[in-house]
Amino acid sequence: MSALISLFLKLMAFSAVAFGGINALLPALYDLSVSQEHWLDTQTFADYFAIAQAAPGPNLMTITLIGWHVSGVIGAVVATIAICLPSSIMIYFLQGYIANIRSPQKKMMIQFAAGALAVGLVLGSAWQIAMQINHTYAAYALTFFTITIILFTKWHPLYLIALGALLGLLGFI
Repeated sequence: MSALISLFLKLMAFSAVAFGGINALLPALYDLSVSQEHWLDTQTFADYFAIAQAAPGPNLMTITLIGWHVSGVIGAVVATIAICLPSSIMIYFLQGYIANIRSPQKKMMIQFAAGALAVGLVLGSAWQIAMQINHTYAAYALTFFTITIILFTKWHPLYLIALGALLGLLGFI
């Protein structure tokens, strides 16, 4: 039972800072679930993240899968509620506050600031994850190649995913 309480309290704290969604929290979530609590190992974390990205629906499925790993169906429900509840309550009250602001400039300033914060957190998270999973020069090269292609072309990301899968199957990364 203490694992469920720990899961609930720690994920509630994450929810309070989940600007940009779960992907912005991945490095901290990895550190918590793999390094600190030892709920799962690195490969399982990567597998759960991949499943959550491949499945339709919200990215919080990573959290649900971690909860399921910790304590089955009840852990999945507890983890999902813990990650959704605090941020939902905060957004409810923040939306009410923003709706009462009369100045359009202030509303736009809040929206742009929130957008910039979310983008910054997601980019920071992506950088930290890339630095943790890249172990070879080929992996670093693929990461930088992918970033360059995404920024400067209109290639569909599936081509890059296929390239990464092919390089992995061939043993280059």
